[in-house]
Amino acid sequence: MKGIFVKSLVCFCLFLSCSEMKSTSINTPVFDKQGHRGCRGLMPENTVAAMIRAVDLGVTTLEMDVVITSDDTVLLSHEPFFNHEITTRQDGTAISESEEKRLNIYRMTFLETQAFDVGMRPHPRFPLQKKVASKKPTLSEVIDSVELYITRNKKAPPFYNIETKSNPGTDALYHPEPRRFVQLLMNVINSKNIASRVIIQSFDIRTLQEMHANYPAVKTALLVEDFDKRPFDDQLRRLGFVPSIYSPHVDLVTAELVQQCHAKKIRLIPWTVNDKATIQRLRQLGVDGIISDFPDLFD
Repeated sequence: MKGIFVKSLVCFCLFLSCSEMKSTSINTPVFDKQGHRGCRGLMPENTVAAMIRAVDLGVTTLEMDVVITSDDTVLLSHEPFFNHEITTRQDGTAISESEEKRLNIYRMTFLETQAFDVGMRPHPRFPLQKKVASKKPTLSEVIDSVELYITRNKKAPPFYNIETKSNPGTDALYHPEPRRFVQLLMNVINSKNIASRVIIQSFDIRTLQEMHANYPAVKTALLVEDFDKRPFDDQLRRLGFVPSIYSPHVDLVTAELVQQCHAKKIRLIPWTVNDKATIQRLRQLGVDGIISDFPDLFD
């Protein structure tokens, strides 16, 4: 009888464990409406204001980029330096293209990064973008701001699609090596208890491989440039595992690619689609989501 009791108790504990695992698993939306850098076409990119506006526009996923400061702060930024197109100094003077790469965020403390504004300079390619005084926010600040906003306004919790801005040629120059980058990023994500709503994306397969090896439950997305013409299967072999999402440039999407992804149960979510006609065409092809600078274009 004692043996039967112990066996039953073990089975019951396993049942509870599986139930808990199942309850913390959150499926991505049937069609994923992703706001690129928040909503770059409408608000300053990768800012708290852009993320809140995107939530109000009904996105299901907030897409963003992160870099690392010299004091290991995870900061939202598309480049690991201050881009001249969007940056001004405290006195209002503009950053020039010739000096931007010397403003290396990986060589700055978080406090030093806050000396620059990235929301007031008119964007040359996004004339509809509203100008809002903005500093580059930490990932922690963005998550806290969004989570508080959705709670107060009774909105659905979004996913966070976070790109690691790294490449093999600039390790230790503009960013830490992949293992350290991933560790710093996941420290923030785990501290906020949102790992079930996170996607880590990258063009740098090394960070995706680190994620898969050390945080296999977190969703990953392989980003693919428009000039990358290697066969789909070759790209997956190079990656070494099957990612949750395949995110190619919009020009690479074909009906065949949709079929290839779905055959391997990979979601296909292209970037960056900024007109309604293309959004509709891609939806008819069967893509699983779209990343857009203008999430107000989604139905």
